[in-house]
Amino acid sequence: MGWLVTLTGAVVVLVILRDLFHTLWHPTRHGGLSRMVMTALWRLLSSRHSVRAAGLVGPLGMVGVVVMWAVGVTVGWALVYWPHMPEAFSFSSALEPDEHAGPLDALYVSLVIVATLGLGDIAPEEGWLRIVAPLEGLVGFALLTATVSWILGIYPALTRRRTLALRVGHLRHADPALPQLDSGTGAAVLDRLADDIARVCVDFVQYPESYYFHDGVGDISLARTIHHAADLAEEAKRARHTDVRFAASVLSAALDDLAAVLDERFLHTKGDRDAVLAAYARDHDGS
Repeated sequence: MGWLVTLTGAVVVLVILRDLFHTLWHPTRHGGLSRMVMTALWRLLSSRHSVRAAGLVGPLGMVGVVVMWAVGVTVGWALVYWPHMPEAFSFSSALEPDEHAGPLDALYVSLVIVATLGLGDIAPEEGWLRIVAPLEGLVGFALLTATVSWILGIYPALTRRRTLALRVGHLRHADPALPQLDSGTGAAVLDRLADDIARVCVDFVQYPESYYFHDGVGDISLARTIHHAADLAEEAKRARHTDVRFAASVLSAALDDLAAVLDERFLHTKGDRDAVLAAYARDHDGS
């Protein structure tokens, strides 16, 4: 029975490490625990039709995911230790081993080790546990590093997305007519726009959790402005300038890729590009 508890703890730790790996270093469309947390918060708070509530989803979701990882690792390792207490551990002279061999004591040992604070007054003494315990310390350090890396990765992605939204908004306010676009300058503008959309598309693939960050209202919301880029691409396809028509085709392809990623990973409408972009706007309305 003791080894069954230990095996259960090992499985819990492996599940958390798998989720951490897929979230940070190998994002997949299959989601995971972190995606479940973010999606549940998004559906709960964005359904309130409040910009303030929707704006909390991303930060709260990240906090919730990190807490889930930390708790999962700590509890998992505590389950590994608990069945082998007190005989496999050494205790300080101030403690009575038989009185400190319960689940809370195992959780205390796990917390001390995962926080890399040292072994404290209860330390593993059996050979295999002396190997396992430092591994937990390494996982705790990796978890802290991974959290910082996640934050440093997601927020630049959000900046790129909002910058793209502003750029599209500026073009919408400028309202360029076809004669203005039908030039080398127009082709360069469309090329730059397609490049920015491709970067945002990659961000959604690499950092899918960034989808659940609400951009607010107005021109900083890509969901509210991206349809204008699609209109611009269709209009530019009628230009006489060869470079403009080619740039419009590239922009249209970039928009198709963006819609495909949004639909496959988040929206699941199975519709065409216009339907997906409309669903994206509705999902991020928040008003």
